[in-house]
Amino acid sequence: MDIRYSVHPKDVKRYTTQELRDEFLIENLYQPDQVVAVYSHVDRMVTLGCMPVSESVSIDKGIDVWANFGTRYFLERREIGMFNIGGAGTVTVDGTVYELGYQDCLYITMGAKEVRFASADSAKPAKFYMVSAPAHRSYETKLLKLADAAKKPLGDGAASNKRVINQFIHPEVLKTCQLSMGLTVLEQGSVWNTMPAHTHERRMEVYMYFEIPENQVVFHMMGQGQETRHIVMQNEQAVISPSWSIHSGVGTGSYAFIWAMGGENQAFDDMDGIPTPELR
Repeated sequence: MDIRYSVHPKDVKRYTTQELRDEFLIENLYQPDQVVAVYSHVDRMVTLGCMPVSESVSIDKGIDVWANFGTRYFLERREIGMFNIGGAGTVTVDGTVYELGYQDCLYITMGAKEVRFASADSAKPAKFYMVSAPAHRSYETKLLKLADAAKKPLGDGAASNKRVINQFIHPEVLKTCQLSMGLTVLEQGSVWNTMPAHTHERRMEVYMYFEIPENQVVFHMMGQGQETRHIVMQNEQAVISPSWSIHSGVGTGSYAFIWAMGGENQAFDDMDGIPTPELR
C-alpha cells in the first residue's frame, strides 16, 4: 500500500510539477485482480481501486492489515464507500451479495469482516472505486442507486459550470460516521466544477475524475487561494485535496467526478469561499 504523508502548504509552494504529482495524484487504480490502495495521512483516508477479472478478490488482497492499520481486518475500525464505474459486478459483504451496475454506490459500515469483489463478465470487468475513513460505530450497509441520491442542481451555462451534484453517502440519504461521498455530472458544454473556488478547513476531500474522452484531460486546481497550482489528470485518476487547498477543475472536454470527504463534520455547505478575482 502506498503511503502519502501530510505536507505543509509552505512546502508545496516550492514543489516541482513531478513533486506535486508524487504527493497528491493517484494513478493506476485498476489492475486486473488486484486491490490498489493509497493511504493518506490527511485525515487518514484510504483510496482504493479494484478491477476483478478472473477471480473473486478480497478487499485485503496485497494489504498487510495489521502492519498498516493495527487491526485484525480492514473494516474493524473503518467505514467505506464505493462506486462501480465499469461493467456489472458484485460485492459480497459477510455473505450478503450486492449487485452493482454502472454508477451504483455501496456503503459498508464498520465491522464488516469479509468483503469480496467480482465481475459478472470478465470481458467487461467491474471497476470499484473506493474511499475509506476511520469510524467509531456501526451503521447500516446499504446499496444506493442514482434514484436514491439527493440531487443538487448548481451553476449555469453562461459560467460553463452547470452540473448536478448527486449526494449518495450523505446525511440526507443515510447515516455514517464521517464519510460523505457523491457523484457530480456536468451538463454538455460545461467544463468547470466547483467555481468559485473554496477550501474546507475542517475537512479534506478526494476527487476521482472519469468519463474523460480519449486525448482529453482535466486541469485540477489546488493549493492555497493566493498560491494556486495545477495537476493535469487523465481518465480514472484521483487526487488528494488537503483542507488548506482549493479543489476545482476544468476539462478540455466533458467529464464526471466522484468526490469523497471526511473530517470534523458532514455539513456540505461548510466551506470557505474565495472570490474568483482574488485567486492567484
